[in-house]
Amino acid sequence: MSRAILHLLLSTLCAFAVPADARVLTAKIARVTTPVATLQGVRVRLDWPAQAARGDLTLSAEQVDAHDLGYRFRHLTWHCPLSRDAQGGWHCDGTLRTPQGKPMRLSLALATASTDATLSQGGASFALHRSAATPDDTGLVLTRVPVAWAQALASQAWADGQLKRGTLDGRLNVRVPARGPLRVDGRLALADGALETPDASIAADKLNGSFRIDYRKPVNATLLKVDGELRGGELLFGSTYIALPDASAQRSPVTLRIDAMQRAGEGWTLPAFEWRDGNALQVTGSAGFAADTTLDRLDLDLRSADLAPVGQRYLSGTLGVAGLAGMRMQGSLDAKVALRRGVLSSIDGRLHDVSLKDETNGRFAFEGLDGDLRYSDGAAVDSTLRWRSGALDGIPFGAAILPWRSAEGELRTRDVVTVPILDGTMRFDGLTLRPPSGERGLQLGFGLTLDGLDIGKLSTSLGGPAFRGTLSGSIPAARYADERIDFDGGLSMQLFGGRIAVSALSMERPFGVAPTLSADLALHDLDLLAITEVFDFGSISGRLEGRVDNLRLVDWTPTAFDAELHTVPKRGVRQRLSQRAVQNISSVGDASIVSSLQGRLIGLFDDFGYRRIGLSCRLANEICMMGGLRSAGLGFTIVEGAGVPRLNVVGFNRRVDWPTLVERVAAVGKGDVKPVFE
Repeated sequence: MSRAILHLLLSTLCAFAVPADARVLTAKIARVTTPVATLQGVRVRLDWPAQAARGDLTLSAEQVDAHDLGYRFRHLTWHCPLSRDAQGGWHCDGTLRTPQGKPMRLSLALATASTDATLSQGGASFALHRSAATPDDTGLVLTRVPVAWAQALASQAWADGQLKRGTLDGRLNVRVPARGPLRVDGRLALADGALETPDASIAADKLNGSFRIDYRKPVNATLLKVDGELRGGELLFGSTYIALPDASAQRSPVTLRIDAMQRAGEGWTLPAFEWRDGNALQVTGSAGFAADTTLDRLDLDLRSADLAPVGQRYLSGTLGVAGLAGMRMQGSLDAKVALRRGVLSSIDGRLHDVSLKDETNGRFAFEGLDGDLRYSDGAAVDSTLRWRSGALDGIPFGAAILPWRSAEGELRTRDVVTVPILDGTMRFDGLTLRPPSGERGLQLGFGLTLDGLDIGKLSTSLGGPAFRGTLSGSIPAARYADERIDFDGGLSMQLFGGRIAVSALSMERPFGVAPTLSADLALHDLDLLAITEVFDFGSISGRLEGRVDNLRLVDWTPTAFDAELHTVPKRGVRQRLSQRAVQNISSVGDASIVSSLQGRLIGLFDDFGYRRIGLSCRLANEICMMGGLRSAGLGFTIVEGAGVPRLNVVGFNRRVDWPTLVERVAAVGKGDVKPVFE
């Protein structure tokens, strides 16, 4: 605002001569045209008593239009005491008012060969100098000038940019030749700057830096060059959040360079730009935007010799959305990336001994990522990526090689990928990946075969007991889209001398916050003795079958299921349970022991025969609806005895609080339940 006002007032004042014997001089001017702006409805009043040393000047304009600078004002008024200086010049210092803003102070000195003016408000000042020897040039000095004063000029280059906070210091030269374009160049220092767009898709805060600016306005075009240094601040571009630490003696500032051009009726093009942040990230490239400011073309050449600071400085927003805010990165990479019409077009990248680790949740880790990765939305390109080792949720796996082929916007493995894991193998067939595009998110597809995974190692890796058995099975097709994985087919786990079949398997937000898993489980011919030995439950011999339908785990904690477990007789298999097992069943099932014969003598026996055991639980809203083999009066039978002494276990509480039930099971596992006989 200040730059336009100064030019307008000075150009108008220079058109008048002040006679020594005048008392009141008035003038009305319909229109005043200057190289910078046009004034309409101009009024000048000079009250100078005869023989007085000074007079009072009042200048007003109904309308001011500085089109090239983007400023427009209404009802502008300046009042000041006007006096001569000893060299034949003039001086006037007074208040400048506009209905659009707070009053400012304008001090003007018209010398015989120069013009100087200072516009100030509070601690901010904007000084101007013009010399008769160089009439096309105007020098400007800014001292703690609020960035809001430059809003109109900034809007000429970026209509959606709203300057919110910050101050500017520096020097600028404004050149307005009679035949040639407007040019503004110089150096500015920004302190505590902040800006944003109306939709907040682009924002900046706490920006500190210095910039060399060259702004030109030739016919039907705008040219802008910026060379600068950023010494700290925060930047947001969509989901990309950049947090730059304050520069210090130990850390150099980020340097940037932008060459930009806009033709009338077209969007901005950036023929070249650079961003250099030491060893962390160096980016060069070019870009083009459509008239509606949408990204039309982007070519990037990236280099990171040290990935360690990149996650926190440049990827925290993107990783946070994916639930990976705590990911640690090490190593280096080079990449060329191209986008066309806002869609990823190609990637040509090379990884050098990269490691990735989710330190917050421990969900994954990769060590020794190396090789190249190429992506194409057109003709086919091949690449090969490998890793040395890794882990998923604490489960370690070995080295693997991924031979990729990319074409038509898809990455697909050229061969089967085999990963050693838990003394077995995990094999991926037809692994395909489609990066996000427009409204469509990441899509992933694969076939999965598990062969001979050690269930004991799997369980202990997850903090469970040391089961005995293997995990095998195949999933013909799995699809990941919209933060959900759906699996076709099922898995078969060979353990406890029997089999557990997993079907209807799906997972929501597998890489995000509160992952949710859904599945159905079927239990076939499990050895109860092997199960109870692992859990230290007490000895139960026999064979177990059952089901767990509509299982739902949220963040790996059960929130719903419909489960039913029961024993089945098998030739040659004894059906016996120990005193400790009886007590633990009673504790978990909220049951009591009922004997039809010799009830007082049960404590004298080490174990008991049974005909059947059955227990069910339907979990919903943290309440488990319990059941057993059959109703028994007000209760339900859990254990139906056989032989002498004949022992039955009956449950009476059908509604059990799930957290309480979990506590009981945990107590059983710790051996905290003491035998009590009735």
